[in-house]
Amino acid sequence: MLLLLSVVLIACSMSARKPIKTLIITGQNNHNWQVSHLVLRDILENSGLFTVDFAISPEKGQDMSNFIINFKPYQLVVLDYNGDEWPQLTKTRFEEYAQKGGGIIVYHAADNSFPHWEEFNKICALGGWEGRNENAGPYAYWSDGELTKDFSPGIGGAHGSQHEYILIGRDGEHPIVNGLPNRWAHAKDELYGLMRGPANIASLLYTSFSDKSVGGSGREEPLIFTVDYGKTRIFHTMLGHCGPTYQDNPAMQCTGFQVTLLRGAEWAATGKVTQKVPKDFPTSSFITYRFDYKEAVE
Repeated sequence: MLLLLSVVLIACSMSARKPIKTLIITGQNNHNWQVSHLVLRDILENSGLFTVDFAISPEKGQDMSNFIINFKPYQLVVLDYNGDEWPQLTKTRFEEYAQKGGGIIVYHAADNSFPHWEEFNKICALGGWEGRNENAGPYAYWSDGELTKDFSPGIGGAHGSQHEYILIGRDGEHPIVNGLPNRWAHAKDELYGLMRGPANIASLLYTSFSDKSVGGSGREEPLIFTVDYGKTRIFHTMLGHCGPTYQDNPAMQCTGFQVTLLRGAEWAATGKVTQKVPKDFPTSSFITYRFDYKEAVE
């Protein structure tokens, strides 16, 4: 009996350590997807928590009819795509995956995609560019201690020059951010603003002030949040503009970006975050980097 119990416990332990099967969708983007999808894979796999496959689309303007994706094997789908429409079968399968509770990460410019696909825009909650305006939904930004929805007309999506900025926590109790600093310094990056959409934000995790002096909106913009969409768990991060090369990539090499991505990914896939708060997480006055996309071994 004791031997049987021991075997069961070992099996359960091995099952608990089984990597989260993840799919990154990429292949078209107005950003440097050729580098970003590799970096995303390495961040995830270097943690030991994930194993990653790619779905790489045809080039922009090419035949997309055979870009058919089977989402069933995956606990997590990471969107690193902004380009031509997917075939209807892939769209339908993605909607089914989301409606059945599959975990999703919306990464950076993926929220620019598919302005006329209603369910996709609900999955993102906020999006930008590609002709978005007041018809896409309200602006959403932090004002007077709460998330404000502004239905005034205007463009959807903008950013000023890349710069370093401070992230400010708005929900310290959520598993993704529990234990992380309320304020931390992020490396040089784009700061998305004037984003529009259904604005079905579930938990607003971090905002940052978009300063007009660098071409920003003058608002406290939501940059990291979860999305209210049925049974599925969706983590949306607007951080992480990819640099020109794998080695020259400060926004994605920022420890804060990597740690919030990893914690958001685990939560989206499992509903829990088992990761400890790392010692190298940035402070409000000091940016830290993981240049090789993994935590240093002491």
